[in-house]
Amino acid sequence: MKKPMRSHTMELPRRIVVGEKNIDGIGKFLKSLKNTKEVSIISGNHVKKIVQKKINRSLSASKIKNTWYLANNNQLKTIYKIEKKIRQSKNDLIIGIGGGRSVDIAKMIGFDIGKPFVSVPTSASHDGIASPFVSIKGEKPHSMVATAPLGVFVDVDIIKKAPKKLLASGCGDLVAKITAVRDWQLGRDKTGEYYGRYSADLASMSAKFLMSSSARFSKKGLDVREIVEALISTGVAACIAGSSRPCSGAEHLFSHALDKLEPGVGLHGEKCGIGTIMIAKLQGQDWKKIIKTLKSVGAPTTAKEIGLKSKTLAKALTIAQSLRPERYTILKEANMTEKKAITLAKNTRVL
Repeated sequence: MKKPMRSHTMELPRRIVVGEKNIDGIGKFLKSLKNTKEVSIISGNHVKKIVQKKINRSLSASKIKNTWYLANNNQLKTIYKIEKKIRQSKNDLIIGIGGGRSVDIAKMIGFDIGKPFVSVPTSASHDGIASPFVSIKGEKPHSMVATAPLGVFVDVDIIKKAPKKLLASGCGDLVAKITAVRDWQLGRDKTGEYYGRYSADLASMSAKFLMSSSARFSKKGLDVREIVEALISTGVAACIAGSSRPCSGAEHLFSHALDKLEPGVGLHGEKCGIGTIMIAKLQGQDWKKIIKTLKSVGAPTTAKEIGLKSKTLAKALTIAQSLRPERYTILKEANMTEKKAITLAKNTRVL
């Protein structure tokens, strides 16, 4: 008799707005989500300088009070320090404005104190825009589940003005779904774990969209709105799956391992993209097509391009699986050694 399927929770954003030069409308957007009277805003200093005046004006017009908190890193001690201050406030919502760090911190704090959060990305460098997962730094870097955003508000014009390498990094995070989904299939076949075909297909679709559009992007430039929507879609795939499985496999473990060994080398999506090349080779997938796609969008395909040393790369591949031993990936079968890692990197032109 077949076992009943294990239940899981799907938590989805209530409303997502993607527009251009629409930051002045954020006050009305927040009012539409909830009868918002006061918000706590988390951002970096650079982002605050760029958007604070327009956001304050919009919030004031909607009669929403606000307090800004600066996040300089996403270490747990930094998160707890900001969280302590926010707990003492009377906010209705927590807003993360910026790149991955600020959105992740707002997400984590909202989860910890039981308050809804809103994601306002100012760059498209990662797939955490609409997902319930956060990336935590520390002794054992990893992703952990928090809460999906109540709302997502995107001003494409602001993202267009961000450094181009951030958008290319987002493309690296998109192609990573190719290997992440294959790892999930392996987990299903080897351990019998739950595999959500719909969420897997949704995540894969975003990666395949990028790969099929890469020639057009190479000629005409990246379409920011399309990439943002693809990143949002992968976040929704994780919401539907109830886990990061459709978005994060061995390539993400490789990125987390690099965070542990040499923090600050390369952007998250850049490391995931390079990891995807090597992991695709291990999985028997078309790694050359992944290189072609990454090159066409201006993303790095070699260790040298992000200042990554061969020794660090090799070590990262050997310890990656140990960061999350319960998650089945192709690395469980690879018996990876530093010598094998160097050979793999050379065979895929990463070194």
